[in-house]
Amino acid sequence: MAQIPESELHRIVQQIVERTMGIPSSTGQTNTAPPVSNNVSGQTTGSTESPITSPTSTSTPAAKIVAFGSDHGGFNLKETLKVYAAELGYGVIDCGTNDSKTGVDYPDFALAAAMLIKEGKAWRAIVVDGAGIGSCMAANKVPGIRAALCYDYATAVNSREHNDANLLTLGAGLIGENLAKQIVKTWLETGFGGGRHQKRIDKIILIEKQFSKE
Repeated sequence: MAQIPESELHRIVQQIVERTMGIPSSTGQTNTAPPVSNNVSGQTTGSTESPITSPTSTSTPAAKIVAFGSDHGGFNLKETLKVYAAELGYGVIDCGTNDSKTGVDYPDFALAAAMLIKEGKAWRAIVVDGAGIGSCMAANKVPGIRAALCYDYATAVNSREHNDANLLTLGAGLIGENLAKQIVKTWLETGFGGGRHQKRIDKIILIEKQFSKE
């Protein structure tokens, strides 16, 4: 089975970050996208967007960083949820996109968010697109990622307690802002149940290793 080399994955993520930050690309291509927040404080360099205040304490959950990503269809909800996460005391990294008018491809941002978890730069990640399905599929291709599409309180609890999901996807076209906030809060605060569930997670990991060189 052909696999994307680790170096190529890093290159793709770097291009996405450069594009969303609006900095000169290391590949020589011009990036025209406006700058976005890409640090744990949520502050946006060169932007008029109100900064998100990062918690200064290192205690739980302030030391936990949540990466956010979205395509154009999920942009507005992502902006709301990243502010909400900061209000709950979590650090925030914004992977983009930067507006709802420019069409972009959800796999790019699902990959960027997933790689931050894989590289240990984020504790968990939340990715929003129109339905949440495509981003979930894309993120689950990254080794070590257990992405879950949640659409209510019960699925949020189950994905964490039973499945130890580390990446949440949401469909902005399917759920409202209030429900999305409930899902995010529940998902971030629910712990993994362990016990009999650990055996099943171990089997998921074995399947992943069976088809991965890593």
